[in-house]
Amino acid sequence: MKPLNARTLRGMIASAAMAALAIILPIAFHAVGLGAKFMPMVLVLMLNGFLSPWPWAMLAGAVVPIASSLLTGMPPFYPPVCLTMSVEMMLTAGLAALLYRLSRPRIWPALILTILFNRATSLALTYFLADKFGLPPRIVSLAYFAQGLPGIALQLTVIPLVVSTLARRKGILLFHDYESEKAILP
Repeated sequence: MKPLNARTLRGMIASAAMAALAIILPIAFHAVGLGAKFMPMVLVLMLNGFLSPWPWAMLAGAVVPIASSLLTGMPPFYPPVCLTMSVEMMLTAGLAALLYRLSRPRIWPALILTILFNRATSLALTYFLADKFGLPPRIVSLAYFAQGLPGIALQLTVIPLVVSTLARRKGILLFHDYESEKAILP
């Protein structure tokens, strides 16, 4: 078995914390009727892509919608929003992690490309599902896209603020710097 290094441990802990937040935060947003508009789960899982290595970000993105559905009933299993959201979040978080590592320390190119990819993926999946359920796919997918515009504004505000704050902080937990490869557990 491969020894556990500090980078892997930080990724595991950050992803676990972000996964918990991605389950809890939507409950608060939905309680006041703002869940679908501000997309809090997407915000947290996309942010996790900027804070964690891509395998951990993708794992959290894939697992959180399913866990949230089992724990809270949202997103629903039927229609299969939960499963499509799981695929969407896995791809979005993984892309955010990869793009940010390639463009580091510049967050904006990675963030804008990730948001565009997320919305395109969401649009395609919504179009496909609407067609399968006999709904007008163009209207449903465009309405879903328009409904998420406040969430895009929130992502453009919160993610750069959090990532730049953590980058300046030089903490050992939430911002991995790739310098500590030494094994911490055998």
